[in-house]
Amino acid sequence: MIGMVFTWAPYLPRRYAASMLQLAGTSVDAISVAGMETCIVLPSLKLAFDIGRGPKFAVACSTVLFTHAHIDHMGGLAHHVATRSLLHMKPPTYVVPAEVEDAFHNLLDAFRQLDGSELPCRVIPANPGDAIPLGKGRTVRAFRAVHVVPALGYSIWQEHHRLRPDLVGQSGENIRDARARGEQVSETFATPIVAFTGDSCIDVLDREPVLCQAKLLMMEVSFLDDRVPVAAARKNGHIHLDEVIARADLFENEAILFTHLSARYRQAEAQAILDRRLPEHLKRRVTLLPRPSWVA
Repeated sequence: MIGMVFTWAPYLPRRYAASMLQLAGTSVDAISVAGMETCIVLPSLKLAFDIGRGPKFAVACSTVLFTHAHIDHMGGLAHHVATRSLLHMKPPTYVVPAEVEDAFHNLLDAFRQLDGSELPCRVIPANPGDAIPLGKGRTVRAFRAVHVVPALGYSIWQEHHRLRPDLVGQSGENIRDARARGEQVSETFATPIVAFTGDSCIDVLDREPVLCQAKLLMMEVSFLDDRVPVAAARKNGHIHLDEVIARADLFENEAILFTHLSARYRQAEAQAILDRRLPEHLKRRVTLLPRPSWVA
C-alpha cells in the first residue's frame, strides 16, 4: 500500500500554496497561454473551465466546463478521463457547447477504440441560457461567447436565503406566528460568484451583464498594445486591452483575473503595461495570471 501511494502521488492534484491564487474568496489554480493551453481550476468546487493539455492539478476536477473545441482548450480530454479512471475516481462530467456534442462523442469513441478502455464519463450539451446544478446550492449558467467557432462562457451562481422583505424589522413573535400559519418566512435568491468569458470578443461584456457583476470575473485579454491592433484581435475572436480600458467604468467586480495572454509578452513586460495603462480604480482589482515557466 505504501508503494502504491508513492507511485501515484505525482498524479494527484498539486497543492502549491505559493502558486494558488486567492481572488474574491475563491481559490484559483490555472494555466492559460493564448494558442498553447488553457485550464482554469476552482479547487473548492472540483471544477475546471477547459482542460488544456490535461495538467495534473486538474485531475481532481469531477466537472469540466468546455468553452469551445480548440485544441489548446480541449486537447487533454483523453488524458483527464483516463487518469481519473486509472485512479478509480468517479467518472467526470463534461459540459460542452451543444454544437460540438456529436464530434465530442466521436473523439471519445476514437480514444476508446485506440486505448481499448471504456473512458467512462457523462457528457452534457449546453446551449446559451441553460442552467446546470452543481450541488450545494450552486448552479452554472451558460451564455454565448463571441469567438470564431461555437463558444460558451459560464457563470456560477450561489443560492442564499434571507428574511422575507415584509418581515424585516418585525418582532420574533410576529415571524414565529407567520411560520405557524404555514407561511414561508424566507426567500431564496442567487448571486454570481464567478464568471468566465472563455475565448471571446469584447462584445460578450456588452451582451452579458453578469460578467461585470460577478464577485470574481475571469476574462481573456490576449493583447495589450499595438503589436496586435484591436481589429486583428477582433478578427480572431479575442479581447484587446484597449477595449477593456474603454469599458473601465462598467466593472463592478471585487476581483478580475486576466487570462489567455499572448506568448509574445513576457510576464514582467505585460505587468508593466497594465500598471501603466489601466485606470487606478480598475488596476487595483486586476490580477494578471502568471504564465508557466515553459513559455520562452
